Amino acid sequence: MSKRALITGVTGQDGAYLAKFLIEKGYEVFGTYRRLSSPNFWRLQSLNIADRINLIPADLLDGTSIVEAMEISKPDEIYNLAAQSFVGASFEQPIGTGEITGLGTMRVLEAIRQVNPKVRMYQASTSELYGNVNQSPQNEDVPFHPVSPYAAAKLYGYWTVKIYREGYNIFACNGILFNHESPLRGLEFVTRKISNAVAKIALGIDNIIEIGNLDAKRDWGYAPEYVESMWLILQQDKPDDFVIATNESHSVKEFMEKAFSVVNLDWQKYVKINKKYNRPLDINLLLGDASKAKNKLGWEPKVKFDQLVEIMVKEDLLRWERFKKGEHFPWDASNYMSETKILTRSLKT
Repeated sequence: MSKRALITGVTGQDGAYLAKFLIEKGYEVFGTYRRLSSPNFWRLQSLNIADRINLIPADLLDGTSIVEAMEISKPDEIYNLAAQSFVGASFEQPIGTGEITGLGTMRVLEAIRQVNPKVRMYQASTSELYGNVNQSPQNEDVPFHPVSPYAAAKLYGYWTVKIYREGYNIFACNGILFNHESPLRGLEFVTRKISNAVAKIALGIDNIIEIGNLDAKRDWGYAPEYVESMWLILQQDKPDDFVIATNESHSVKEFMEKAFSVVNLDWQKYVKINKKYNRPLDINLLLGDASKAKNKLGWEPKVKFDQLVEIMVKEDLLRWERFKKGEHFPWDASNYMSETKILTRSLKT
């Protein structure tokens, strides 16, 4: 009999790649999604798995809906990936971020405790927990110092997982994933913002990209590889927490330079610095140490920085070329409003 998995946030980047991975492993996959006026299933459709997932409407704000999703799916494993996951938006919507990203994790754990404490749970933690710590690289033993409402909410979820693991003997684990990107990344995130803009500039659709902090450094990996680590974490004999990273760090400026080099353009001719994209607080450097994951899970990344950037730029280039030819396909960028038309609270000027 095949295993059953419930993925919260199945329509997101990680949810879609994880669903595909589990389906290929022979799982019966259930995924929760929030009911919206316009459905957001393009990632599942682009991976050709939309008709192979059992969709359940649910919301991390509503504990009853999570309980119902568990009763419908009867999962062996739950992957809690749903969240308000954009750091910048957490400064604009701090209370909502706390309710969804922080208390939402508690609601999932409570549903497990009430419905079936034998279910194994993976919690999507984040490298944002570390903030601007002095110790680098960051492993599982480095203390946290969150510097955004998003990170603070994730910290609440992280400790809640440990409390339920130790207090109720629930197999609950934190995956402390450093930044991981792909062509399915949302356009709000700087990596996809860059790859999409570079493609448009190369094709003459646009002529400029506005960006904030070029100096921030991150440990960037490839999302399809990172979802395998989620699964591996839940296959262990004992629940534990793991850092997942590439053990390399690169700046936003380096990402920009590499992205423009893919299309043989000089990035400095097209980039405009706009301080409105700066955050009240930002992390200077994130660099992960995934030694524990390598030793205990047998996991290590294959796609590194240069290849990742090239994958993203070439895919966005292909999409815009197809769009210009009048093709219709699952995609987000053609319907995305320009950031210059989106008004938000003034952050750092």
